[in-house]
Amino acid sequence: MNKKISKEEKERLSKHIDENYSSRHIDLDPKGYFLIHVNQEQNELILEQFSNNIDDEGIAKDPKTGKTLKCTNGEKRTPINIFKGKTAKEMGIQLTEGKEPFPISKLDHALYLGRELQKAEYCLINGKSYIQD
Repeated sequence: MNKKISKEEKERLSKHIDENYSSRHIDLDPKGYFLIHVNQEQNELILEQFSNNIDDEGIAKDPKTGKTLKCTNGEKRTPINIFKGKTAKEMGIQLTEGKEPFPISKLDHALYLGRELQKAEYCLINGKSYIQD
């Protein structure tokens, strides 16, 4: 017999599962990383791709300087690609179809970007601010 689970219990369980998966080791995509922005004025999603070099220990290095990339070092980097679109689906197609080489080489990276682009699209449609996980 199946016991009915409350919405709160479902949310708690989902959060627990997601936190577990978020704490695992993930190898960086050698093709780079992406920053997602929502431009409410232009009604568009913006996805910037930045290059990285990954050493034998899995540490991302700046391809110009060889220094370890830090999330908060205050330096402005120049994206190697910029993708723009109105929907998560449009952005996903830009990333995975058409002319090669594709900007993503790892399936887990593609899935992550798909989830984040869906959240960004929701924020775009609903006029909310977006913060990338």
